Amino acid sequence: MSQLFIKQFVNFLKEDAFFARTAIYWIFDVCKPVKKAWICAKRDTLNVSLVIFATIIGLSVFFPTIANADIEQEQIKMNSESVSLIVEAMKNETRPFGRLTLSLDAPPRRSYKIPLTAYTSEPAQTDDTPCITASGLDVCERDIENVVAANFLPIGTRVRIPELYGERVFYVEDRMNERYYYKMDIWMKQKSDAKIFGVKYATIEVF
Repeated sequence: MSQLFIKQFVNFLKEDAFFARTAIYWIFDVCKPVKKAWICAKRDTLNVSLVIFATIIGLSVFFPTIANADIEQEQIKMNSESVSLIVEAMKNETRPFGRLTLSLDAPPRRSYKIPLTAYTSEPAQTDDTPCITASGLDVCERDIENVVAANFLPIGTRVRIPELYGERVFYVEDRMNERYYYKMDIWMKQKSDAKIFGVKYATIEVF
């Protein structure tokens, strides 16, 4: 096969030697500037690298969006509503517990009529860390009576007890003994207040 190819190629050169030489010279002429450019690039590699580096730094400083190809940043329209949402989110990060923006005008998701009792931060009523709730909140340090314990609601759930406390909002931050399910304990500062409260049946609103 190779001998046949060589024979045909030789015959082609004999028949049209002028065309073959012209084609070879043309290919050689095309390759000369490419070879010259390669030699220059090889010789000036350091200079070319410095130019590319300086170009990237310049684009990063003067055109950060283009240099970083941040398509999402270009698509964001920073109108007044977007700015207000960002500012509100920043404020929420600095607010103390229980002071986040609440949608109190929304209707409750569910309502339950259950027995309610009260407890205080005493080892006899809790455990060896009486001030620390199941969620890790230190109720003694916080010193606000708006914490409840319940097993049937997720930690952090907001509830109201309108019949007893009107519009006051409580937070589920603690758990009761596992044998109690549809029941709720209200944390109080004073043991005497917890005793006076006793056991009450009331409707709770869950948000």
